[in-house]
Amino acid sequence: MKFRTKMNSTLTALLVLASVFLLVPSAATEEGAAQSSGLPVSGNVVPVHDPAIILDERGAHLFSTSQVGEEPGLIHWRTSTDLTDWSLRGAVFKEMPAWALEFNPDTRGIWAPDIIKASDEYRLYYSISSFGKNTSAIGLATATTLDPEAENVWQDQGMVFSSKFSDDYNAIDPNIVIDDEGRHWMSFGSFWSGIKMVELDAKTGKPLASRPKVYDIASRGAPPNAIEAPFIVKRGAYYYMFVSKDFCCRRADSTYFTVVGRSENPTGPYEGPERSLMRDGGLPVLHADLDPSGRFVGPGHPAILQVEDTYLIVYHAYDTENGGAPTLRIQLLEWTESGWPVAQ
Repeated sequence: MKFRTKMNSTLTALLVLASVFLLVPSAATEEGAAQSSGLPVSGNVVPVHDPAIILDERGAHLFSTSQVGEEPGLIHWRTSTDLTDWSLRGAVFKEMPAWALEFNPDTRGIWAPDIIKASDEYRLYYSISSFGKNTSAIGLATATTLDPEAENVWQDQGMVFSSKFSDDYNAIDPNIVIDDEGRHWMSFGSFWSGIKMVELDAKTGKPLASRPKVYDIASRGAPPNAIEAPFIVKRGAYYYMFVSKDFCCRRADSTYFTVVGRSENPTGPYEGPERSLMRDGGLPVLHADLDPSGRFVGPGHPAILQVEDTYLIVYHAYDTENGGAPTLRIQLLEWTESGWPVAQ
């Protein structure tokens, strides 16, 4: 199959690169590990905030946060045939969807996309909000191809879920995980009362009910509750949830870092290595203090790319040697004997 051949060739190229870095011992432990400087990336890798990634027969497609007025549009779309050299190919939207401006006239960007393939359809979820407020919504765009040269690739499907001033959660930073029974779950959240989850209709990509049950799955338990950007991936018997804590978006002063917990159920409870709940627990995976180069700070908002038994963590960090610019970063995940991820 063409797709499988292309995907395997991309993976092979990546593993050749990764093997160079894996020659350096990294002392994986239950409490975290020293990180390398990451896999080499080049081309159009700045600015990249909140990356989402998927593979097709052409290679890798990366989608990221963008603001009104940025070229070439909203939700930047990059591609790579080897996961290292990246090209900016366009944007999902030329302008803000009308429904988004009607819902929140103050919104000035589209943030934090996530992408999955469901049957023959690509589903790209995205966030609209105003910084520091929870008048927010998650939208959905769909496509039948990821050919950036095709016309009118993306069709906006409107709102999926929202939050308003009176809610105790913030409906941004969506991530979709499909469980072993084929049920679709959307985690989301930023500050307020933490990370939430709702079930989606697998056929439509939208909630099963007009007022779906909202699950609480992670919180730091105290103001300002700086936790956001969930990403859940299934490995073996566990669902692993990566979340980012502290503060992004301050360039070289960003204090963002990423931890992981796991659960046997997508709705939790998620626990760290010592069975601590995902409050101020969780295993550190990405942190400025774990980067021996000292160059990149505030690593966070990761996506996990799984190809067979290989896992990559794809995220942004702020480059202190480039004015604190948000930059694409990719690292290989290794796993300890007890099943915890370590970024190499």
